[in-house]
Amino acid sequence: MSAGTGVAPETARFAAVERELADMARVLAALPRRISDIPALQATRAPGASALREGQRVWTYSELTVAIERCATDLAALGIRGGDRVLIVGENCAAFVAVLLATARLDAWAVPVNARLSAREIDAIRAHCAPRRVVYLTHVSPDAAAHAARHGASEPWNPAAIGDLMLGCSDDECRPEPVSEDPAMQVAALLYTSGTTGDPKGVMLTHRNLLYIARLSSALRMLVESDLVYGVLPISHVYGLASVCLGTLFAGACVHLEPRYSPQAMLRALAQEGITVLQGVPSMYARLLDFMRSSGALLDAPALRLCYAGGSPLTPALKADAERAFGAPLHNGYGLTEASPTIAHTRLDAPRDDCSVGMLLPGLDMRIADLVDPRHGNALEGEPGELWVRGPNVMRGYYRDPALTARTIDHDGWLNTGDIARRDPDGALFIVGRTKELIIRSGFNVYPIEVESVLNAHPAVSQSAVIGRPVDGNEEVVAFVELSPGGTATPEEVARFAAERLAPYKRPAEVVILPALPTAATGKILKHRLRAMATRSSGVPDQEYHHVA
Repeated sequence: MSAGTGVAPETARFAAVERELADMARVLAALPRRISDIPALQATRAPGASALREGQRVWTYSELTVAIERCATDLAALGIRGGDRVLIVGENCAAFVAVLLATARLDAWAVPVNARLSAREIDAIRAHCAPRRVVYLTHVSPDAAAHAARHGASEPWNPAAIGDLMLGCSDDECRPEPVSEDPAMQVAALLYTSGTTGDPKGVMLTHRNLLYIARLSSALRMLVESDLVYGVLPISHVYGLASVCLGTLFAGACVHLEPRYSPQAMLRALAQEGITVLQGVPSMYARLLDFMRSSGALLDAPALRLCYAGGSPLTPALKADAERAFGAPLHNGYGLTEASPTIAHTRLDAPRDDCSVGMLLPGLDMRIADLVDPRHGNALEGEPGELWVRGPNVMRGYYRDPALTARTIDHDGWLNTGDIARRDPDGALFIVGRTKELIIRSGFNVYPIEVESVLNAHPAVSQSAVIGRPVDGNEEVVAFVELSPGGTATPEEVARFAAERLAPYKRPAEVVILPALPTAATGKILKHRLRAMATRSSGVPDQEYHHVA
């Protein structure tokens, strides 16, 4: 059985919401001071309403508020002060939400990281942010327990009975950052992102940044208190934190927390738990469809009314397959960590047949700059160019990297997204690629997403990633492909399929079939790893992949 589509919101009602949100000054004035205020405000209105669901346990807004207060009291007793950093190593659970919001309540900076990161990645973040304390959510994550053991953390901590956690030793070398006089402008979360380079960057997001996106996410999804939102996107990632978690709590709705994604768990939750809103990255939907095809499992989602994709490009083939399976539109959106994260998404009253990321969020400004002279010239209407945005969601900057901050945000507050976009006359935004990923082949521009869309249309291909490889003053196209479970195709067959559908300069010079594309915990494909794989002279052992040149 496919998901029910529900009743679409009336166009007039949705237009009224858009008009209300467009009054940015009023929206900002009505926001709480801190992200930690969100549960407390809901607790005054409906203390017994469900806020978080973790396994069989349900946390009401009253219980979550008490847990945050007790965690904050304990953290203060442990020496946490405003401007300190608190590193939180874990996976999705109620304790993650409580500790993060308790840290923010003290005007300290929460630094949430996914415990599934490698030891090298965790240690690099720890060294860069120099936290006063590290909290390991060992009760929900074996990986967090392994990191705690590796770091010699031996102090148990269980405030408000939220779980058996471990604390790292206090770092007396930690130097607190200045605390803003206006709590809304204080950094609430320091989120690390590798971007396209693989080098971690600490993105400083203020309370106002996150609250603004939570407010808009809540309103534009038309969330109500009875909604149950699937919360498998990591809270350590800005999509899972701002849109899924904070946006849901802002509406007084409930988040169904899952520590890790699996198609089986998602199908079970959709069928049995009453999930009404599904938010995910494209690879999550691709894996679900692959599992259904290979296992014969059926999709039963009687309460589901909304499906969203974001975090990475959505291809036409995947969108079409997902919509057939769900019997409902798959809405698309776009953002980046530096924008807290949302910049645009399709509207509920206007689903699209194409892969546009929809309309700009209310209150934001954008311009599409000429690729040759991005800081001064603008691209012609309808032509691709470098996307710049400005609004209350733009980060404060990169932690301890003023030079990179200055290169990314200009003196007027415009953020260079690094993405190539075009805008249709109706205002719909299309993301064409990234400036750093643009491939110039024999003088022609090749946008990886276009090649990936063709490759993903092959019946045996689950997902793909295309990168450029320098060769003798030129670049060539290299395609990495992951096959669907049970799918069979040789690199030569995939290459022929692409050649029949692409201009000669866009065709891959090499097709590499991998057992699985490297991804982050969110499901985002890590192209910097593929780029290194494609350019290293020694290649990869034959048993790891098959390729055709």
